[in-house]
Amino acid sequence: MKATMTQAARPYIRMNGAGNAFIVVQAFEEGFHPTEGQVRALADPAAGLGGFDQLIGIEPSETADAFMRVWNADGSMVETCGNALRCVGWLLLEATDKEEVVIDTLGGPTTARRAGDHQVTVDMGAPRLDWAEVPLAEEMDTRGIELQVGPIDAPVLHTPGAVSMGNPHVVFFTDQQDDAFVRGSGSLVEHHPLFPEGVNVGFAKVIDRNQIRLRVWERGAGLTLACGTGACAALVATARRGLTDRKATVVVDGGELTIDWDEASGHVFMTGPVEIERTGLLPQV
Repeated sequence: MKATMTQAARPYIRMNGAGNAFIVVQAFEEGFHPTEGQVRALADPAAGLGGFDQLIGIEPSETADAFMRVWNADGSMVETCGNALRCVGWLLLEATDKEEVVIDTLGGPTTARRAGDHQVTVDMGAPRLDWAEVPLAEEMDTRGIELQVGPIDAPVLHTPGAVSMGNPHVVFFTDQQDDAFVRGSGSLVEHHPLFPEGVNVGFAKVIDRNQIRLRVWERGAGLTLACGTGACAALVATARRGLTDRKATVVVDGGELTIDWDEASGHVFMTGPVEIERTGLLPQV
């Protein structure tokens, strides 16, 4: 496919947040507008980038320090990404020498601030808990929606919580978290008619009131090492059911995230690691 963007000399930074892999492109001076096909081609390991979960463009903003645009590996554009917000936040904090920066996204603005060496705290805002805000196709109590996987008289998954953290999430409470189960169930639920915009699917095992083991099937990306908004959604969903406190460590495949659903502000704060893996130039696709 002939490229419509000047990729041959376009620099990128490969980063990860708790294992969630990103290719980050700075688009302050020159626009970055890849097609769905180009994003998929870049995500292919054969392109030489090592594959990624999301492609990130950092654009200028009139109301924030930057605007973060997010494409999933399948080429679809999505509202936001919590782990990417930490990575972009760290880059902006380093570049501006500020203690706090504002990042706008299609899911709304957020703030990022330093929390230690290569640690960033992001204010993810208040969770959206109304069925129409998730969104769901019909009215339901989002603490436990009417959805099940498996035989009607003996479902293997049922009554998950539903939350929007700027993007839609459904969280099942289950001890079953092996790869085959997460892939099979996640891919089935991702495009369920109950979710008109698709949905990220979390599988949360509550260890105790302060710890959750989480695996996430990401909409448009599949099984990933971490999902920041998924970790936030899992804490909100478990706290609403009285299974955890409002602050807990969420253990994902790529590391640990601290999630705090602050009672005073109603906002969810996520703290976790940021890592730069390498820099390079985007290949022609």
